[in-house]
Amino acid sequence: MGHKFEIYKDKAGEYRVRFKYNSEVMFSTQGYSQKSSAINAIESIKKNGPGAPTVEAED
Repeated sequence: MGHKFEIYKDKAGEYRVRFKYNSEVMFSTQGYSQKSSAINAIESIKKNGPGAPTVEAED
């Protein structure tokens, strides 16, 4: 599989999620104090991400 979500603990002891595609980190989330919150973040991205619009950032 070329893509995956990874849950890991950072140096501060918080759980974070990163999305990897072909071993490259595409994005990572904020830190969460509970692993269940990181899992909820993944589920939210999966549910809400496909319908998200693409917009130009304003400078």
